[in-house]
Parts: sequence; structure tokens; C-alpha cells
Amino acid sequence: MDGAGLAPVVPRPGKILCVGLNYRNHILEMGRDLPEHPTLFAKFAEALIGPRDAIQLAPESSAVDWEAELALVIGRTVRRASEEEAEAAIAGFTVMNDVTMRDWQFRTKEWLQGKTFEGTTPLGPVLVTPDELPGGVRPALTMTCRVDGDVTQKADTSDLVFDPVALVRYASTVLTLRPGDVIATGTPGGVGHARKPPRYLSDGTTVVTEIDGIGRLENTARMP
Repeated sequence: MDGAGLAPVVPRPGKILCVGLNYRNHILEMGRDLPEHPTLFAKFAEALIGPRDAIQLAPESSAVDWEAELALVIGRTVRRASEEEAEAAIAGFTVMNDVTMRDWQFRTKEWLQGKTFEGTTPLGPVLVTPDELPGGVRPALTMTCRVDGDVTQKADTSDLVFDPVALVRYASTVLTLRPGDVIATGTPGGVGHARKPPRYLSDGTTVVTEIDGIGRLENTARMP
């Protein structure tokens, strides 16, 4: 239908699990050591927007940042998955931008409050199955984020410290993963908060997040 928009590729996932500090170059730019275990946090469905929707800037935050990410979608129920079960549980991959309110994220040691502001997180535009991608369930794809036309992030998704299969195994040890659950695998270097001086999104800023072989998100930041 003319004028129809796209919803998030999974509109109401039961769970959205996110992984912090999972690209080697991003870990180094943040001044941290490589982790022994994945850093997990949650995001709620209210945060999700479609691949062309406006990113809602919160008037309470003055430090809204971008984070391009490869996201995987679970296709079958798994708990304490073996490597083979984890591979089979990955239905496919999509694109996410884990837009983050940095001033809220770092108010405390827990990140949740800065990560799940409503209407901030584009997800989509499509789900691509592993058999369509180089690397399959461990895809090797170029991911790029552009902010007002400037390339701010560019990385290969194979640079993950913990790959998608390892993340499914780890997360399924904690709780049962079900069809439609989303795991965002982390962001590479180039976020605005790590720049000197820092750079953040403002009203009218455009953010284009693209992963070769999957698709692109095109979003404009807007004040309510």
C-alpha cells in the first residue's frame, strides 16, 4: 500500500537480549580488557521502531548515541543449547541500531536505564536466513553506520569476541530462548561517546545503519 511503513522485523519479541563490548576494536577504544564472558543486558519491546521510523530523542537526555549492530532472531526453543542446537536455533539475522542515552546509561553501574528508552531502537528491515550469508550462522559481513553522511562505524561482523552461536549457548544457559527472541550482538568502534569531543544525535540528525547482504535502516532523530 502506498505510504505504508515497515514495522520492526519482530514487532513484539518476548525477549531482547543485548551484548555489550563484543567487538575487539570497540573494547579497545573504550579502554577495557577483552572479556572472559559476554556482558548481557536487556531491552524492552517498547524501545523498538521500524527501519524508517523517527528515533525519539528524550528531552531528559543530552547524550544520545548510535550503536550499529548485527542482531539474530531465534527460530526454535532452546535451553542449555549445545553448539549444534545453538546453530539450528538461529532463524536468521537483521540490523539493529542500539541507540543509547549515555548520560542515563552511566548514572549507575547497571546499563538498562540508558538502553531502553521508548521509541529509540530501529530493527529490520528484513530477516535473512544463515544459508544466504557468507559464514552462515557466523556471518562475515561489512557493517556501516553513517551519521549525517559521515561514516562513523565500519567493521566486519566476524570481529566479534563472542560469535552468534556462542551467544545463543551462553544466553540459553540462563533462560529458555523461544522463537522470535532477539539477541543484539554488540557494536564496533566509532560510537559518538568515545570521540573527543563526544558527538551525539540531535533533532534532525540522520542515521543510516547498513549490513551488506541484509539491508539498511534509515532513521532521523526527532524531539517529541
